[in-house]
Amino acid sequence: MKIEALHIGMQVRHPQYGLGTVKTISEHTADILFGEGKRTIAPSTSGLEPAEAQAALTGLEMPLTQIIDQTVSAAIRELGLENPDSEVRQLGVRWHTGRLVLHPADPALQPKEVPMEVFFHKIVMLCSLKTPLNSPL
Repeated sequence: MKIEALHIGMQVRHPQYGLGTVKTISEHTADILFGEGKRTIAPSTSGLEPAEAQAALTGLEMPLTQIIDQTVSAAIRELGLENPDSEVRQLGVRWHTGRLVLHPADPALQPKEVPMEVFFHKIVMLCSLKTPLNSPL
């Protein structure tokens, strides 16, 4: 394995030491943490192999984010998963006519009952606003 193919944090397999994680990389050697400790190894002569799946892209003619978006979209279509932007229009049957009871920390105050449909509608509306967490509602 060439030293150029390594990156910090990469999982590798050594014929003698087993699985390890690349910690540092120098010009000709790499420090790899194995179960029995850290070793300095020359990857080109040691029989070191990647322990994780590898991919190489050559002749890249479009932005990487576009390739990733297209790959994820194709995987979602192939798996038959819902579109992440879709909306659920109805509550699950078990929540119909249900009520949510909110109990305040102060026992002198009365609890508040809210219909589940109203509660979930408010949650959806808050999420659709995409307000920052620290802004007042």
